[in-house]
Amino acid sequence: MSIVIDLAGKTALVTGASQGIGAEIARRLHRAGARVAINHPDLGDGRPRADAEAIAAELNVLRDDSALATAADVSDPDAVRAMMQDLQQRWGGLDLLINNAGVLREHSLSKITIEEWREVVSVNLSGVFHCCKYGLEILRDGGGIVCMGSLAAEAGFHGQSAYAATKAGVQAMVRVLAGESARRGIRVNAVAPGVIDTPMIAGLADGVRTQLVKSIALRRLGRAEEVADAVVFLCSPLASYITGHTLDVNGGFGK
Repeated sequence: MSIVIDLAGKTALVTGASQGIGAEIARRLHRAGARVAINHPDLGDGRPRADAEAIAAELNVLRDDSALATAADVSDPDAVRAMMQDLQQRWGGLDLLINNAGVLREHSLSKITIEEWREVVSVNLSGVFHCCKYGLEILRDGGGIVCMGSLAAEAGFHGQSAYAATKAGVQAMVRVLAGESARRGIRVNAVAPGVIDTPMIAGLADGVRTQLVKSIALRRLGRAEEVADAVVFLCSPLASYITGHTLDVNGGFGK
């Protein structure tokens, strides 16, 4: 007997979903039957909006009125609250919230600027707080929240003090929120990707990439769809007794 993940009738919001891992999560959730809201920041150049709208159009061809693009800077609590209220009006609420939006500013602690530190904290940590706080207002009982942690929370990579601190904070927040949300049957988990082949690491020098691969038991970088599959699993009935957990998806880094 085959096992099929069926999320038909579920409504999901994926933050930071205009590219990379977020875009793949949106596609995978949609493939499992969910209706998907694709969040993107509202930047001046318009590219994230165009990318998110293109993904929504791609998914709507497959299933009519099953995807939409929604703009909000997750670091802005008012923008997040407005996005949630709009989704409540459009779709009657959410069943699944995927906190994927994140930024990386890679400098040693002595060289990172105060502005860069604040930006990383505002998006990666406060952004998750904003989305959980206001998302819970429209999340139906029995729903699920999955937040994006990171291998960086434990590995201590050089130049990632801000990023690592925020991801460790997210994983700690997940453990607390899991207990607070359990009475409503809402499960809260995190996925901690390792080194994934995405635009975020596209600028790595070949030598750095080679050294990273040597540190991975499977001897290759991860793929965005592999992280997305882990998220879909945690959103599914197959993970009905899992909450407060961080699932490592890192190919056996350091093994």
